[in-house]
Amino acid sequence: MTAILDIRDLVTVFHTDRGPVRAVDGVSFTIARGETLGIVGESGSGKSVTAQSIMRLLEPPARIEAGQVLFEGRDVLAMSQSELADWRGASAAMVFQDSLTGLNPVLRILPQVSEHVVAHGRMAPPAARRHGIDLLRRMGVASPERAAAAFPHQFSGGMRQRVMLAIGMANEPSLLIADEPTTALDVTIQAQILDLMAGLNEKFGTAIMLISHDLGVIGSLCRRIAVMYAGEVVETGPTAEVLADPRHPYAWALAHAVPRLDTPVTARLPSIEGMPPDPLAMPRGCRFAPRCAHRIARCDAEHPPLTEIAPGRSVRCWVTMDGRQLPPPSLPAAAAPPRATEAEAPLLEASDLIKHFPLPRKSLFAKPELVHAVNGVSLQVARGESLGIVGESGCGTSTLARLITRLHAPNAGNIRFQGQDITALGGEALRALRPRLQMVFQDPFASLNPRMRVGQILAEPLRVHGHAAPEERVAALLDMVGLNPAWAARFPHEFSGGQRQRISIARALALDPALIVADEPVSALDVNVQAQVLNLMLELRARLGLAFLFIAHDLAVVRAFCDRVAVMYLGRFVEEAPAAELFATPAHPYTVALLSAVPEPGQRRIVLGGEPPSSLRLPQGCAFRARCPVARPICAEPPPLVEIAPGRRVLCHAPGSLQKPR
Repeated sequence: MTAILDIRDLVTVFHTDRGPVRAVDGVSFTIARGETLGIVGESGSGKSVTAQSIMRLLEPPARIEAGQVLFEGRDVLAMSQSELADWRGASAAMVFQDSLTGLNPVLRILPQVSEHVVAHGRMAPPAARRHGIDLLRRMGVASPERAAAAFPHQFSGGMRQRVMLAIGMANEPSLLIADEPTTALDVTIQAQILDLMAGLNEKFGTAIMLISHDLGVIGSLCRRIAVMYAGEVVETGPTAEVLADPRHPYAWALAHAVPRLDTPVTARLPSIEGMPPDPLAMPRGCRFAPRCAHRIARCDAEHPPLTEIAPGRSVRCWVTMDGRQLPPPSLPAAAAPPRATEAEAPLLEASDLIKHFPLPRKSLFAKPELVHAVNGVSLQVARGESLGIVGESGCGTSTLARLITRLHAPNAGNIRFQGQDITALGGEALRALRPRLQMVFQDPFASLNPRMRVGQILAEPLRVHGHAAPEERVAALLDMVGLNPAWAARFPHEFSGGQRQRISIARALALDPALIVADEPVSALDVNVQAQVLNLMLELRARLGLAFLFIAHDLAVVRAFCDRVAVMYLGRFVEEAPAAELFATPAHPYTVALLSAVPEPGQRRIVLGGEPPSSLRLPQGCAFRARCPVARPICAEPPPLVEIAPGRRVLCHAPGSLQKPR
């Protein structure tokens, strides 16, 4: 196949006050027409800078200092600004990770889609508007005429990402660069986006460069893969071969750090210890050598070249350059956490929780509307147990977390914690509860005060609750979560995403809680940092007897961490079961669809159409009926809560009627 994009020895340097940083250092690869290339690597490995270099979107202090970017034989680096303006959007387009910041918040959707074809002279404004609505329809946006008049904030993350893809494909470019397009999306919306991109690749012959830290996404969509580390490509080849038999120790570690639904659960996930090298002081030899368990003496002395070890397969490693394979990791089996005895009361017990949020009236005489976020949820968590809660965005999982931690007060229902009714606690009584019941939020940067040093952040709850020696406790907390106690003097922005999440966990542990509510604690982390954070939580749980209420979109992560799982849909639990049983034999059609949507190579998927129905008007019968592949007339009636086995409950008229695809 003819290469539509040919990157040759690309070098991008950031000129900082401390010295030059080679963020992209001699990167080379090609993408053929109609091909999808996956780029993977830890945060800071140079993936996004490579993409921005290709599109020439970098600003000072970054500068492309060497190499070529050839698009259909034409050097993009030699283009003038007017030539670039014509090339971007018409021939090459980029979809950014954060769709909300990629869209203008004060413009409606349709002008943002149609302006691209007008700007490139493809159509007049009236035709461009019709083309924009057609694009939204092709991208799977429901009711595109109505959606075209909406503002970006009125769309969910998945719908905004569809709009970004519509903008990217407005002029049917030959090359689409997608930078983390599915990060933090739930599995069903992620599956829809991946199928949409595969369709673009197949129908239009669009070459796609997909950047992602999710190896499942890469494996399900990409034909070839390039693994980046410390600014350079360390392994490249056919995706199936690289993921099944990685030859670079870094690619090997990434592949084994990913929790999967089809592998045994172990006591800890493989992870790469240590940190990537300082970009201002790269090692003389292999850049991965300080963290590599397979290194030999030559790795410390000589920098390895990217060497072809088979047709279409190259690796940058002295150990495997001769064709040697790396052994599989050996990990201990999962250890049973502390369990409550039969006579011991549940640590946490919630009954029939309801939470509604009133919306502002549209007019003085308009009927008030309510968002039905949580609609009768009951749950129990024992000491030392981890209960996972999964569901699509908008199903009420985060609201439930805030109810349990009493950041929201329920409209109805009852919450008991350590035998105490905390449903209506307030004032000093609620303050006294906080040390025992803590929360870890999804975005660690937003939940840490940027003006306070880490030591101050960790010491604050200790001082508020009268801890005698906060400085010593801060040092112990940082050491407990695997951070250097000397880093207490740093600010949050001086840490990576994984380190900030460790700080959030340390703050939650400061007052020796009995229960931690973790809301998407690893969703935006790359696979290695995710494995490190999960291992930390598993170790703390085993050592301290902590209980967790663990909310996540990633079902493989939930399976690796949780004892029991509750599946939530439109404010209710539709299935609850021990994790091993639920993942082996899901009973509710929604659970089956969620599991089948997990991106894994070779797996057939049940892709749910649309999004969950509006929580403003709850369906009279089964809430899942409109999207259920096996819906029956009886589903128009409210479904019963059926106990199909001890500890297994399903809210369905016909549990087990939809089987997992093989």
